[in-house]
Amino acid sequence: MLDAMSRPATDPVDPAAESEPLRRVREGTGLLTTAALRRVDAELAWHRELPAEERSWMGLVVQAAITSFVSWYAQPTGAPTGVSDIFASAPPELTRTISLQHTLQLVRVIVDVVETHSDHLAVPGGERDLREAVLRYSREVAFSAAEVYARAAEVRGAWDARLEALVVDALMRGESDDSLRSRVAALGWSGHGSALVMVGTTETKLDDVKAAELRRATRRAVGDSLVGIQADRVVLVLGGAGDLLEAAQSLVPRFGPGPVVIGPLVPDIAEAGRSATAALAGIAAARAWPQAPRPVQADDLLPERVLIGDLSARHTLIDQAFEPLRASTGSVLETLSAYLGTGRSLEAAARSLYVHPNTVRYRLRKVAELTGWDPLDARESFVLQVALALGELQDGPTP
Repeated sequence: MLDAMSRPATDPVDPAAESEPLRRVREGTGLLTTAALRRVDAELAWHRELPAEERSWMGLVVQAAITSFVSWYAQPTGAPTGVSDIFASAPPELTRTISLQHTLQLVRVIVDVVETHSDHLAVPGGERDLREAVLRYSREVAFSAAEVYARAAEVRGAWDARLEALVVDALMRGESDDSLRSRVAALGWSGHGSALVMVGTTETKLDDVKAAELRRATRRAVGDSLVGIQADRVVLVLGGAGDLLEAAQSLVPRFGPGPVVIGPLVPDIAEAGRSATAALAGIAAARAWPQAPRPVQADDLLPERVLIGDLSARHTLIDQAFEPLRASTGSVLETLSAYLGTGRSLEAAARSLYVHPNTVRYRLRKVAELTGWDPLDARESFVLQVALALGELQDGPTP
């Protein structure tokens, strides 16, 4: 992006005081401008693809560049006009569409045009001096362009980082509206595939260099990504058509010590707030399960999340565990309750139910099929025990 600046007015030149080389170059301004415009249109495909109005503005830019060279040629000891001044006649809408590569291509074409016509413009024997002048001018303008674009990239990077932080913060609060979608799109989010949120901590707050490294690593791992750095907490929003869980696993070494929680997979960025809410609740509750894997999925921390008051975890356990068991036949719920209530003993549960231990074992397999949690596994039996307690409390009489 170019910063358009007001071009300073130049003092009028007394034709009588001009040298012969300068007079010839000045008189050739129209010829150079016409030739340069023809070359630009013939050689630069991006120029031909511009709308007609923007091509007309580009004509003024080329004319300004030629005029700038002539003005500098009159006083070669001064600094050449910078790229910002050359584009001053163009509207901001145009300058935002011209990249650094395009600008340098434009300068190269103008230089070639002046060199091509140097034999006609220069006084006999002065051709070499004119070529050296135009090369020096082009070099200074190229340096100016690089500096302008470097400053613009720095400003744009800072703006993108602030916008990214706002978007991640909005997702953490569960916001999802059209303005959020437009802001995400402005950050380059393609919207292809699903999304998830992972949360962890850092040993110390990330500085700009380490934050940039994290962003690069995240973008290499997935198609879409957002990075939020909140003091010692890091939030990654991952998206794309690939295996996001595998990508999240590969990014775990980028976090500091402590738990790393992965929120559930959601269809798109519009529902990323749900994944973020679960991941945040998981990171708050993770210390209640010291043996948790790293990373741990937020849905594997449902009992701990219930303990800290997470209502979504409460509803999930009731819906995915208690309700399917209550709706089943064959005394499955009763058998699970007896098994858990007798210290997870098949024989004790069988005696309390007056059935064979194999019957208890069969019914517990049905529990695993219905809920996805195996009561014969120590951790998963704890999940089921919490789910049964929540279900009974939900159905109990109001005091």
